[in-house]
Amino acid sequence: MRHRSLYMRTMIFMVMIGLLFGCATGEESIVQENTELLSPSVEALVRPVMASKAMASIAMDTGVNTQSFSPSDKNTEEYDRITDNPFRSVADDPVSTFSIDSDTASYTNVRRFLTQSSELPPKDAVRIEEFLQYFPYKYAQPSGEHPIGYQLDMEPAPWAPEHRILRIALKAEEIMTEELPASNLVFLIDTSGSMHSDNKLPLLQKSMQILVEQLRPQDSISIVAYAGSAGVILERTSGERQKTILAAFTDLQAGGSTAGGAGIELAYQIARENYIPSGNNRVILCTDGDFNVGVSSTGELERLIEEKREQNIYLTILGLGMGNYKDSRMEALSNIGNGNYAYIDNLLEAKKVLGKEIWGNLFAVAKDVKIQIEFNPTIVGSYRLIGYENRVLNREDFNDDGKDAGEMGSGQTVTAFYELVLTSSQEEESSSSDPLVFQESTVIPSDDLLSLKIRYKRPEEGKESSQLMSVLMNEESLFHEPGKTDEDFTFASAVVEFGMLLRDSPYQGDSSWQHVLTRAKESKGVDENGYRAQFIQLVELAELLSKQK
Repeated sequence: MRHRSLYMRTMIFMVMIGLLFGCATGEESIVQENTELLSPSVEALVRPVMASKAMASIAMDTGVNTQSFSPSDKNTEEYDRITDNPFRSVADDPVSTFSIDSDTASYTNVRRFLTQSSELPPKDAVRIEEFLQYFPYKYAQPSGEHPIGYQLDMEPAPWAPEHRILRIALKAEEIMTEELPASNLVFLIDTSGSMHSDNKLPLLQKSMQILVEQLRPQDSISIVAYAGSAGVILERTSGERQKTILAAFTDLQAGGSTAGGAGIELAYQIARENYIPSGNNRVILCTDGDFNVGVSSTGELERLIEEKREQNIYLTILGLGMGNYKDSRMEALSNIGNGNYAYIDNLLEAKKVLGKEIWGNLFAVAKDVKIQIEFNPTIVGSYRLIGYENRVLNREDFNDDGKDAGEMGSGQTVTAFYELVLTSSQEEESSSSDPLVFQESTVIPSDDLLSLKIRYKRPEEGKESSQLMSVLMNEESLFHEPGKTDEDFTFASAVVEFGMLLRDSPYQGDSSWQHVLTRAKESKGVDENGYRAQFIQLVELAELLSKQK
């Protein structure tokens, strides 16, 4: 009996082993079969219009682990290294040139670290220019022939009173919604396994309700999804068919690997086929940035999007999630693709990006916007541009119409700050370079502190020529005593100081959390949407977290 019992247990064990191997083999065959179904290259792709429920079943059958990512669980987030712009001697380098930036992703991503993860963000996640652009400012509307207005102001630097901070405030022409041309919007949705978490695809699906409510009958939506390969989920559909559009978004499910390159190719193909002359043609990529199939390196993807940029189709990137978030990749792609980049960390942020500010984010009134400032060496000893580290251009790039730069949407504002050391300061620095042997420079006498130049193109068909705006300004017209500038200046300077503290910038001087809080509270003003009040809370939270390091 004992032998028979042992024999039976052995047989049962062998059967179980067989079943396990059989299941594994079955899973493998399903995965292989589905890979074959989804693997055609874009060149060989003959419009695979795939029902979203069919894609959902494929995603589930692959058996991909869709466990939610957390900041502490296999964190593979990527951020490009940022080195703060240094002070430059005006005697050696009097001209500063940079591309504007209307992105806001860095601010909301940092907010996610502070509020959801209860930790200070990585230093390289902090891009001060994107902190500045997050907030609305009451800058004057442009007047005259140009679609961009500007304003310059200067006051003592709060963190270094012997220095000056110079604000450049730009405002784009605001076009009424009913006057905007028709939009051809192609959503490119990452439905790979990594998008399963609640703060990724499910959050995006809820956010789409907000966007769809803004659409007009003349606008159209197409949807491309990619997971292993790319397919069309929704052919071009009028904005008035809101239920059809929402159903297509709602049925999407996450699963599979991430063929980002194939998805981008197909999305631009659809955008080109549905192209609206003189309209707003745009691909909107929604992803965590974790591409891992096909064209997946940042360099390859940049070249791909750079090629598509010539078709006059713009690119917007909406980042989502945490844990495997690829911020550096998405920022690089939006920069190269005539576009912008936002990060959605909650439904209220979706309301801001896709509701209140949708046409500013999706409809450009000026593209390739560049700023160039020349400082007078008899008045300014040295300067540094605060933020915009990856937007700095060479001097000759300013007049090169082939050089890509940032876009400004309808009604958008852009803010930049310089920190200046005047020659009257005891800190005046002499040239750091040896004197030239074969030539010498001559200073032309002038009472003007700076020359400002702005170049931009109107987003029309073909290769447009840039337009130039320029002005000379003296110290008297620029300078304000502390507290005499507008609330926007004071609040924006507090935002800059907050960014320097988070970055532990070598140029933070006498910055402090309390200093930021005091100025932010004094300049909160009429805070209709509560963005400035929330900023104050983030500063308080960052101060508490900084004491726990």
